[in-house]
Amino acid sequence: MSTGTDSKLLHYAPRVLAILGILFLSSFALDVFGEGYSAGEVVVALFMHLIPSFVLTAVLVFAWRFERIGGAMFIAAAIVPWVVFTDNDLIANLIISGPFFIVGLLFWMNGTRKAK
Repeated sequence: MSTGTDSKLLHYAPRVLAILGILFLSSFALDVFGEGYSAGEVVVALFMHLIPSFVLTAVLVFAWRFERIGGAMFIAAAIVPWVVFTDNDLIANLIISGPFFIVGLLFWMNGTRKAK
């Protein structure tokens, strides 16, 4: 039997973890400032590096309302690094995709709990 505190935790945990995960992923874009690019090249490189963060932010906005579908979308997004970056080692892929897989499961669980 779940209490109100459990319910709130399951509601807010995926949202907070998703925001933290997106911020962490976005931090990798900061390397464009040390590459010696011109101002225009920095803007383009920064935009390109932030595309995954933009996509994950859109998924988060969707998942905020439609939790089960959004959860499935986060799980799918967590699989992408395993398919796209096949040269990465296990730890790198887990660091990149692990939090979003957990977020997807939490959104799915909360959406399922609310549907009952």
